[in-house]
Amino acid sequence: MSLRRWVLALCAFFVSAMAVAACGSNVPGNAVANVAGNPITTQAFKHWMFVFAKRQAASSPGAPLVVPTDPPDFNGCISQVRKQVPTLAKTPDKQLRATCKQLFGSLSNQVLDFLIRGYWYQALAAKDHVVVTNAQVQQAFNKAKQQQFGGSETQFKSFLTQSGMTLADVLYQVKLNLVYQKLVTNGTKPVTAAAIGDYYNAHKSQFGTPTSRNIRIVLTKTQSEAKTALSALKKGQSWTTVAKKYSIDTATKDKGGLLTNITQGQQDQTLTKTAFSAPLGKIEGPIKSQFGYYVLQVTKINKPTQKTLAQAHSQISQTLTAQSKTSAANQVNARARKAYLHQTYCRSGDYMMADCSGYKPPKK
Repeated sequence: MSLRRWVLALCAFFVSAMAVAACGSNVPGNAVANVAGNPITTQAFKHWMFVFAKRQAASSPGAPLVVPTDPPDFNGCISQVRKQVPTLAKTPDKQLRATCKQLFGSLSNQVLDFLIRGYWYQALAAKDHVVVTNAQVQQAFNKAKQQQFGGSETQFKSFLTQSGMTLADVLYQVKLNLVYQKLVTNGTKPVTAAAIGDYYNAHKSQFGTPTSRNIRIVLTKTQSEAKTALSALKKGQSWTTVAKKYSIDTATKDKGGLLTNITQGQQDQTLTKTAFSAPLGKIEGPIKSQFGYYVLQVTKINKPTQKTLAQAHSQISQTLTAQSKTSAANQVNARARKAYLHQTYCRSGDYMMADCSGYKPPKK
């Protein structure tokens, strides 16, 4: 598995292993945010900025690794850009500063979302008495390590180097993933037989196919050309030859004019009406339409199909289970935001984002 996919898998759910304590609301001088008295330190923020920047660079091989962490002047970032990209060495500071600011906004929003929601979800887990043991974390970690690296310690260490993470970071995220999955699982409602039956009755068309027809067509610009094509077909020339010579329909002229499994309303209205009224095997035309003149022949009539409830049961169950999980995930997000957004404070300026109390989106 690639570095990017591995990190994305570990970061699938933005949760934190730290508990939330209700106390002061100010952001300490050594922090970029404060969640109910729990500071997100500048050191932690910079570490995860590096990890996320490494992930972003890994998705674009050859791209320079620039980690902007010094707003608002971004002097350090400007220095990195000039060092990493020699062609920009003489670019004015103002232009590079704007680039660094844009990159910082993109990365910091992801990092702060990751860290802030970490507190939110762990607090919600504590409230719901959700417990993930160290043994469960180790078991999940060992399984993932075996699947992705064949249990190779060398390959895993190489991954850590490439990702910028430590073993503690990986275990941290494995635990968070387990916590979040338990929260979602606890909120996922079981799928009942009645719900499956109701879904089947409301979506019957999804489990069947309407009547359809296979036809051959020749489309011409003029009626006289259509008559010429019709005459050629009736004299025994093949559809392959006639379609190629006379048809202006680019999708079918090189396929003997063949259209398969057309249904009512799928094609040009005039063509569909004729196709579903014409007898099997009879060559019809010329038929005037908005696109020109058709000559057609119905080659096959396909009867409609319909799965029974029993046949569709498994498919519907999977669909409703996925919907239930999505609904549960949305509820977890909504509950966490409602409970803890008003206790989440971020350093003003470049650190403000959607998970921060008092955040106002920029005017468009």
